[in-house]
Amino acid sequence: MRVVRGLLVFIFGAIAAAGAAYFLVIRPQVKAWGADPLEAELPLPGDGLIPDPSATETRGITIEAPPSAVWPWLVQMGFERAGWYSYDQLDNKGTSSSEIRPEFQHIEQGEIMPTHPGGGFRVEIVEPEQALVLYIDTELAGAQAAKAEEEGKAELPTVGLKATGAFGRTALPDFAASWAFYLRPTDDGRTRLIERFRARTPGQGPATAVFGEIMGTGIVLMTRKQMLGIKQRVEGGAAPTESEPEPVMA
Repeated sequence: MRVVRGLLVFIFGAIAAAGAAYFLVIRPQVKAWGADPLEAELPLPGDGLIPDPSATETRGITIEAPPSAVWPWLVQMGFERAGWYSYDQLDNKGTSSSEIRPEFQHIEQGEIMPTHPGGGFRVEIVEPEQALVLYIDTELAGAQAAKAEEEGKAELPTVGLKATGAFGRTALPDFAASWAFYLRPTDDGRTRLIERFRARTPGQGPATAVFGEIMGTGIVLMTRKQMLGIKQRVEGGAAPTESEPEPVMA
């Protein structure tokens, strides 16, 4: 019994230490990447889609090009389109495009920007060279899943998409999220690409708080990779390294 008790103390101590390290060291660094306090308070198109969000994340990156050069890379995003410029093994069947694809340069409000064969985000706002806002909620995801089942598209092609699909079907009985991409020109001819993710998640309490932290950290890591991928493609060079912090502009 003494050995078992000691083992339990060790396990719980390790868990507590890992949790403390995450909240004190890892979490602040992850959450702060690319953040600009002024941009976080900036009203953006699409904010009204989730009027009372459980969580809001705003991040930005400076791109050495005008908005007109960035917009084509945004409008062509999506599964089996140009990809998401992020971790392709998780969110795309192939490699994200390194070229502007003429066949995907037009998208309208109400269309679906796909995340998998059976569905994706609904396009809510299209303001060329200014704003692209995507949206999804439980009702939309459920309708897409039912239709995909009927059409034989329910099987997801990657491990990451399978996990996301299973999670969406079971863990989010009342979920809504908006994903905004905003292009703000700077006085010197560059662009601030600002991404804002707003979500309403169900319930309250410790379990929901832990879920929110896990989801939030995952979103930060994915969008960080995405923003660096867009910057790299627009500028036609190498993505910034961790030792070269991205400049924040007001």
